[in-house]
Amino acid sequence: MDTPLFSEIGLPDFLLSAIETLGYERPSPIQFMSIGPALEGKDLVGLSATGSGKTAAFTLPALAKINTDAAYTQVLILCPTRELAVQVCEEVHRLGAKMPGLHATPVYGGAPMDRQLRALRAGAQVVVGTPGRLLDHLRRGSFDPSRIQMTILDEADRMLDMGFKDEMDELLGALPSTRQTLFFSATMNPGVSRLIQKFGKSPQIVEIAQKARTVSTVEQSYFEVRQRSKVEVLSRILDMNPPRLGIVFCNTKRAVDECTEDLIHRGYAADRLHGDITQQMRERVLKRFRDGTVEILVATDVAARGLDIDEIDIVFNYDLPTDPEDYVHRIGRTGRAGRSGRAVSFVFGKEIYRLQTIERYTRSVVRREKIPSAEQVEDRRADLIFDNLKERLESGKFQSYQDNIDRLLEQGHTPTDIAGALVTMLRESSGREGSTIEEDREPERNRESGARSSERPEHKPRPRREMSESGQEAGMTRMFLSLGKTHGVMAKEIVGMMYREVGLPDGSLGRITLFPKHSLVDVPENLVPQVMERTRNSRLKGKPFRIDVDRGPR
Repeated sequence: MDTPLFSEIGLPDFLLSAIETLGYERPSPIQFMSIGPALEGKDLVGLSATGSGKTAAFTLPALAKINTDAAYTQVLILCPTRELAVQVCEEVHRLGAKMPGLHATPVYGGAPMDRQLRALRAGAQVVVGTPGRLLDHLRRGSFDPSRIQMTILDEADRMLDMGFKDEMDELLGALPSTRQTLFFSATMNPGVSRLIQKFGKSPQIVEIAQKARTVSTVEQSYFEVRQRSKVEVLSRILDMNPPRLGIVFCNTKRAVDECTEDLIHRGYAADRLHGDITQQMRERVLKRFRDGTVEILVATDVAARGLDIDEIDIVFNYDLPTDPEDYVHRIGRTGRAGRSGRAVSFVFGKEIYRLQTIERYTRSVVRREKIPSAEQVEDRRADLIFDNLKERLESGKFQSYQDNIDRLLEQGHTPTDIAGALVTMLRESSGREGSTIEEDREPERNRESGARSSERPEHKPRPRREMSESGQEAGMTRMFLSLGKTHGVMAKEIVGMMYREVGLPDGSLGRITLFPKHSLVDVPENLVPQVMERTRNSRLKGKPFRIDVDRGPR
């Protein structure tokens, strides 16, 4: 059974006219269940994720009660971030477009104080703001809460997560006791329950069940990356697992242009899509992308709408979207037609809170990953070259160059020298111009994937040890492990085995060197017996192996 029309839930004509202009016909579930009780003056708790239409669910009843002839603040909307405050204030203006004399203003930190002071003194009927800046105005006397009739807490759980408990207590405590309060939250946690008990008046609870909104075949992860390091980290991820096709999403046209140019300069087959690209050029770029001539497409959300290509291996959120629904649309470009896909997001600082909102909205966990080091990337490139050479040798697709090889042999070059020179040329031709980034110098934070709190102790940076003439750290013993690159073994897998199975203390492992058919691992000399004992029946990559103290060249 369809929900009623907007015209059937008690809204005044001026709001229905604005809704009709915007093209909306029927309310979403959270709107249908919230607007009626809110219009009746009841306190309300709306449990619904971001992107479910909750902004209109509280904005419409708030606007219905405003007296536009009165120049004082009547509605206060609290938001956790400046981005959300701006977004909500824009929605207030859109839904209140048919209300002459309506004034709404966003109030948040990081913006000029004088402009906000002018708007508050002019008597904005709706104030949308973040707790910290609103409290500044309250203490200055520039924000008068005495005649507020309705207060709305948007994403109450997120404000508490961000540490705004004291600010919210002080703000809500300064409001008239007769006010109506609407609490909107993705979850009902103890902090939200405390707020409701302290500042609500027997509120009606409206809960909208959320289902997972992301595709199960998409592996989601994120990296903590500064803005200036993004291109380098993007390049490392592409080099570690080269995709057939990938999309990089940016929030602005300028970011698209800069990212595309950086990728092209590094040797990637990349092109761009954004609002300034003509339709003819757009079609040309998309054709090259479908054909595989362009491997990396850098785009804005608007430009990528209607993009229907099944073979996309990976999607990057180079800039994290502000709207969780955009996140869902973006990562839905991969993992199609039964294929597996990967979605990678770059976040830093307070953006982690936006990622938490996305997790709540999608009902999925986004796993944290460690940035690959330059050494890991080089090892991976060497592995790829080895695999390509092996495939070429086994297929016999090198016979046409046999005459050139014979000429080199006749000139006295050994087969080993020729092979070495060719591999060097391959590595140089496939190499990218990498750079050191700030993240390379940071100690690894050892926390569970996707966790936001330090439930486990952080890795301490391993203290520098003196090196012997052989390059081996003093106090360490070099051990021989009978598996190497040709067996598909990577350094991180050896590290994982040593810490998990052998139980070595975090940070105690020394240098690891991978060779085609074996590996060398430096371990503390007092832990050698423990390594020997606990790896006796172990397997690595599903293969049995032998480990012993290294006896030198074999």
